[in-house]
Amino acid sequence: MKRALVTGGSGGIGSAIARQLAADGCYVYIHANTGLKKAQALSDEINASGGQSSALAFDITDTELTLAALDNILEAGAVQILVNNAGIHDDAIFPGMSQRQWQDVINVSLNGFFNVTQPLMMPMIRTRWGRIVNISSLSAITGNRGQVNYSAAKGALNSATKSLALEVASRGITANAVAPGIIATPDIGDSFDDSTIKQMVPMKRAGEPEEVAHLVSFLCSDESAYITGQVISINGGII
Repeated sequence: MKRALVTGGSGGIGSAIARQLAADGCYVYIHANTGLKKAQALSDEINASGGQSSALAFDITDTELTLAALDNILEAGAVQILVNNAGIHDDAIFPGMSQRQWQDVINVSLNGFFNVTQPLMMPMIRTRWGRIVNISSLSAITGNRGQVNYSAAKGALNSATKSLALEVASRGITANAVAPGIIATPDIGDSFDDSTIKQMVPMKRAGEPEEVAHLVSFLCSDESAYITGQVISINGGII
């Protein structure tokens, strides 16, 4: 049984990914920061339906706490599937953006990627099989007003994905990024109403978290072994 870690696993997209990987037969570690109760409820749901999972909480921007949590996981063996889904928004137009807003978003999406991924690499490499999927964003490809910080963080994540893919390609490990557009998560109403979505999206609807999860599932499978270093958009035809 392959062991998978999904960061930000208690959110809308993360929970769909965790459910799907569990359905695929993985043991899934569902990470949260402050949302441990939600992560534990999701784990209970997965286990009750025949899957295998557990929930854990740590701040991926804290290097020492992250290392300690990952050391505990690695005691049971290598993590061969890693989905870096954790990320935050703190939107503001750039002239009015505070240093804290810039740093917080960069810390979670980019420094968090390093803090989680780097310690897992050598154990993964030793198994000669691995899948890394980084959840990026349409904003990293097209840009978006009010999201210079978020676009910068996810754009850097895309570039890191491509370089990491080159480093581990000969080790049986792939690294790809998935860039969702407008996805129907609980907070979508704060940013996009139905009329706006119909104007922006050629398919005239928001995507479902499960649709993102199906793409991630494929990229984590044996069938995707020749796909690496790619940034794959899932956005209903916006670009």
